[in-house]
Amino acid sequence: MNTVKHNYTTMPEPPRCTGSIDSRELRFSRAMIFAIEEINNSTELLPGIKLVYQIYDSCASVPVAVHVAFQLSNGLDPVFYTGDNCLQSGMVMAVVGESGSSPSISMLRIIGPFNIPQVSHFATCACLSNKQQYPTFFRTVPSDQFQADALAKLVKHFGWTWIGAVRSDSDYGNNGMASFLDAAHREGICVEYSESFYRTHPRSRFQRVADVIRRSTAMVVVAFADFGDLRLLLEELLLKPSPPRQWIGSEAWVTDTELLRFSFCAGAIGFGIERSVIPGLRDFLLDLSPSEVAASPVLTEFWEDAFNCRLGKNAAKDERLCDGTEDIKTLQSPYTDTSQLRITNMVYKAVYAIAHAIHKAVCQKTNSTTHCDKFTRIESKEVLTQLKKVNFSQNGYDVSFDANGDPVARYELVNWQKSQSGRIEMVTVGQYDASLPVGQKFRINKNLTWGDGGTQVPVSVCTDSCPPGTRKVLQKGKPICCYDCILCPEGEISNATDSPDCFPCPKEFWPNAERDTCLPMPVEFLSYNEILGITLATFSVGGACLAIITAAVFYRHRTSPIVRANNSELSFLLLFSLTLCFLCSLTFIGAPSEWSCMLRHTAFGITFVLCMSCVLGKTIVVLMAFKATLPGSNVMKWFGPPQQRMTVLSFTFIQVLICTIWLGLSPPFPMKNLTIYKKRIILECALGSAIGFWAVLGYIGLLAVFCFVLAVLARKLPDNFNEAKLITFSMLIFCAVWITFIPAYISSPGKFTVAVEIFAILASSFGLILCIFAPKCFIILFKPKKNTKKHLMNKNQS
Repeated sequence: MNTVKHNYTTMPEPPRCTGSIDSRELRFSRAMIFAIEEINNSTELLPGIKLVYQIYDSCASVPVAVHVAFQLSNGLDPVFYTGDNCLQSGMVMAVVGESGSSPSISMLRIIGPFNIPQVSHFATCACLSNKQQYPTFFRTVPSDQFQADALAKLVKHFGWTWIGAVRSDSDYGNNGMASFLDAAHREGICVEYSESFYRTHPRSRFQRVADVIRRSTAMVVVAFADFGDLRLLLEELLLKPSPPRQWIGSEAWVTDTELLRFSFCAGAIGFGIERSVIPGLRDFLLDLSPSEVAASPVLTEFWEDAFNCRLGKNAAKDERLCDGTEDIKTLQSPYTDTSQLRITNMVYKAVYAIAHAIHKAVCQKTNSTTHCDKFTRIESKEVLTQLKKVNFSQNGYDVSFDANGDPVARYELVNWQKSQSGRIEMVTVGQYDASLPVGQKFRINKNLTWGDGGTQVPVSVCTDSCPPGTRKVLQKGKPICCYDCILCPEGEISNATDSPDCFPCPKEFWPNAERDTCLPMPVEFLSYNEILGITLATFSVGGACLAIITAAVFYRHRTSPIVRANNSELSFLLLFSLTLCFLCSLTFIGAPSEWSCMLRHTAFGITFVLCMSCVLGKTIVVLMAFKATLPGSNVMKWFGPPQQRMTVLSFTFIQVLICTIWLGLSPPFPMKNLTIYKKRIILECALGSAIGFWAVLGYIGLLAVFCFVLAVLARKLPDNFNEAKLITFSMLIFCAVWITFIPAYISSPGKFTVAVEIFAILASSFGLILCIFAPKCFIILFKPKKNTKKHLMNKNQS
């Protein structure tokens, strides 16, 4: 459109259009004529009434649309032709149009107050659903709000979270993109850039937007733009192609066949109005007689532009005249292309909606006959009221309006695919139906192809997805889709992709190496299946066998002087207690149970006290025997065998009493220790009462110290009577073992605590049996000559 300056003193010239005619828009207007002629020839819809019309070219311009709206409202130009068949001369009943949202809004501001209904076939701005501002507006095309939601779900479906956005700087583009960005934000999609442009902007604006697309890291570009605006941007991109981009289109351009020539947009996908079939329309479009073309300036312009010739005799020298051989049937143009009737069907339905509203206002049905009174005077307000109630089906397509004047939103998912011949074709690959339940609205039923012709979905993310075992940490100053993947802390996992947080494993569980699954912690205890357990068990059984063998040797030579010299009964009782000491260490190996925990400590305490009592008895016997050899001594009668037995039983009974109180008040019990190691469970016996445990050990230590003191007192006895020396040495080993046991026991972790206790039991037991019985067995078996009373009583023999 030409830009003129006004001086406000003279009437300005009407705005005029510039540029070539839009063949697609011409098809829309011809479809309206076709529908009106169908209605006028119908015997069911408005029988006996003829609809007339006037078509205006708004040039997709707001000023021109405003000028037309004023003409419609003030009656400067006749709108209807006069005649007997006219419903009402000079009165506008309804308006079909406009294609754009901004011109439609401008027209509504003018004709809306006159209650003239306006039914648009292509104005999709969600803002037009506001009935407080636009109460007279209806449309047969769905609102952009539905399309914006569908586009956001489409982008999310393919996993694209990092996109670019471009839009027309108009009501259609700005409102549509705003709705899309809101929906995208709800879906967790981030936008790297959002640029606007309009066909009247300078070229530098398009160059800047094209440069932004070329430099961006987002592979996906969502374009909410009008066909004419986007064409200028694509032409700019064609001069210096950008890296491959996946285009996502709104219905305003993605179903426009004129844009298929831009090959770098191959693979584009978007939602379009459902493709339809209008019987008879193609024949009507191709049925243009020369007289009809010559009578219409618009058709004349189209004909001359399509065939590159001039009608009439006013052709210039370098132009040829149309000679009548032009065949419109051979013309390849959006006007003749009826393979993709989408918006055209919206025009068709808009005309029929108005006709049905007029029909309800002037026609009545009696029996099976419909009678219409063509002389009934109706106002546009009545048509407006009836439009809100229309609900019919035409050619299988339902037509109705909701409270906002919107139809049910149904879209086809369109994919630009390269054919075998190399041409780009529009292929319907899916549907979107807003009336279906959530989860069923969107479906894809065919394979899509992308820009490179392949079927692999392109990737468009700011950051690759964080795998399980990591969590997302947002990058400072960037959108939420840009983040770093941080490994979960020790003891925590994430089992989902792009997890924002890690969570700790349940008790008794620990993460695997990838930190995406919690596995049961391995339970650790000293078992018979490991080398340490087998070794300790072997020494335990070996020590018990050694004690039994020693007892067998002593029993075989029980009448020999060396066996009888120091109370053989105490020796056999000591060997029995040592056997129990060796065997009680076996209770410490294996999985702790309630009974094994109580048995291991009490058995250990009682058997060792029995052992110490026997050693103590032997030490006292040695001292008494030495005293008995002195002249006039009668001490042995006070410490004979009965007294020795009573001593052993008394000392042992005290330990039994301590253990009974311990078990009665707070016995040991099995427990799972989770504090020593993070990655495994230590199955151990808790002491129950630490006082009870240390009382048992303390009593054993008290007896050991008492034995050691008495043995030291007897160290100066004659050499051949060396029982006291052997006991002294054994007590030294015993005390040394158990003194070092205390810090080792406290500091050893897990199953090694049990191993230290077993080692102390075995070491002290071996020390006793080797120090006390090994020399005697050596004499019995290898030095029988020394096993005589004479040798034992010889105090001077070394």
